[in-house]
Amino acid sequence: MVPITGDTYTPLYGRDSLKVTVVDFEMDVFPVTNNQFLDFVKKYPKWQRSKVKKLFADGNYLKEWKSDTELSEKQSLNAPITNVSWFAAKDYCECLGKRLPTVDEWEYVAMANKELPDARTLKSYNEYILSWYETPKTFNNNVGSTFKNYWKVYDLHGLVWEWTFDFNSVLVSGESRKDVDNDSNLFCGSAAVGATDLMNYAAFMRYATRGSLKAKYAMKNLGFRCVKDINK
Repeated sequence: MVPITGDTYTPLYGRDSLKVTVVDFEMDVFPVTNNQFLDFVKKYPKWQRSKVKKLFADGNYLKEWKSDTELSEKQSLNAPITNVSWFAAKDYCECLGKRLPTVDEWEYVAMANKELPDARTLKSYNEYILSWYETPKTFNNNVGSTFKNYWKVYDLHGLVWEWTFDFNSVLVSGESRKDVDNDSNLFCGSAAVGATDLMNYAAFMRYATRGSLKAKYAMKNLGFRCVKDINK
């Protein structure tokens, strides 16, 4: 894990958004890997594919694994774990004395490039983020295969989407900012279409994707990493 120095910042879900204060915390350098999650399900059998309760994971949960405790031949041990539900990701972090990051914590760290803690105004950075969204995925690249940002964190963009603790707390819908909509099945808010800033458009895509999720969903392009509070 690496320390993240908190600050006040303007979130990406609207140019007129209220500022949000993020306090100091620690974040995993890499997303959780297949190998790490494999160790987890061996230690906690209730999260094995054949034993997990349907309430906590849908039918896609670990569906590409060869068995409860064995990956398929095509899966790399050092690739990020995917096809895991929010419930499983949350429990994984908690079993290590950690937790899932909030949306604001994740977005705060993800707005950095290699040199700057906030690179959102840079055209080159905006283009990189959007190009990743447009590129077909192989879903088997190892962690650490994308750039290390200002905070020394890898793979926030360019590998997989990541669960956040409060993933369904924000759904952008048209005119408002950080408004809550009870229809969590919506995938793309209309505000994303009308966004004039490219980085905001990428952010709207992330928030709309989060808004489409349910906690038991397990998706091929959705993984997670953990964070930890800093005791002062």
